[in-house]
Amino acid sequence: MMEIKNVSKSYGGKRALDNVSLTLPQGQIVGLFGENGAGKTTLMKCILGFLRFSGEITLDGAAVTRKNISRLSFATSEHSFFPNLTATAHKEFYGLHFPRFSEKRFNGLLEFFDLPKYKALRQFSTGQKNQLEVILSLCQGAEYILMDEPFAGNDVFNREDFYKVLLGILGPTETIFLSTHLIEEVESFIGRAVLIRRGKIVGDVSMLELEESGRRLMDYVKETYHYKADRVSKALSDLTDEE
Repeated sequence: MMEIKNVSKSYGGKRALDNVSLTLPQGQIVGLFGENGAGKTTLMKCILGFLRFSGEITLDGAAVTRKNISRLSFATSEHSFFPNLTATAHKEFYGLHFPRFSEKRFNGLLEFFDLPKYKALRQFSTGQKNQLEVILSLCQGAEYILMDEPFAGNDVFNREDFYKVLLGILGPTETIFLSTHLIEEVESFIGRAVLIRRGKIVGDVSMLELEESGRRLMDYVKETYHYKADRVSKALSDLTDEE
C-alpha cells in the first residue's frame, strides 16, 4: 500500500501541494483530475522522489528509496528515454536493470501499437514516443505505475483500444495512478477518481459510488469544483455588448 501523508510542496513561496493525504492500495486504477496547475504532476514527482517536499510518502510503511524505487514506474509525455536508441535496445537495457521486466508484455504491446523495433526513437512521431513510454512503464515490473498525461498525441481509436488492452493485462497487484484531462473518456476504465484543486485534494470517490447514486464522473467534477454552467454565456454577453 502507498500512503501519502500531509505532503506539501512550494515553489518560490507559492504552495503547489497543500497538506495532501491519500492512500493507494494495490490493484486499483485511480484517475487523478484537476485543472492545469492544480498540482497533479508535482504530486507524482514527489512520489517518485524527483522533488523535495514536507510530509511523508511510504510503500508498505517504508520510505521510497533506492531499495524499493523499482516498485514504481513513470510514464510521462516528457519522453524520459534515450532518443538515439531503438525500441529493441530499450528492451535490452530495461531487461538488464529491472529483474522483473516482462519481455513478453513488451513484445506484445510493441506489436499492438505497431511500433518499429529497429528505428531510433528520435525518428518516432510524438504519439509513438508516448506509446513507447507507456509500454516501458508497464513492462518494468513495477507495482505502482504512475502516468502523467500519457496519451498526448494519440488518436481516439488508439486510446480506446489501449484502455481495453490495459484492463486485460494488468495483474491483481498492479496499480495505475493516471493523471489526465480526458475525464469522460476514462470514466469506464478507472475504478476511483481523485480530484485536486489548487494543491488540495477536494474529492475522492469510487466509480461504484457514483454509479449507485446515478451520477456521471463529469457531474461529480462539476459539483465539486462548483462549475457555473452560465459562465460562457455571461462572458459572451459581456464581450458582445455594445459600448
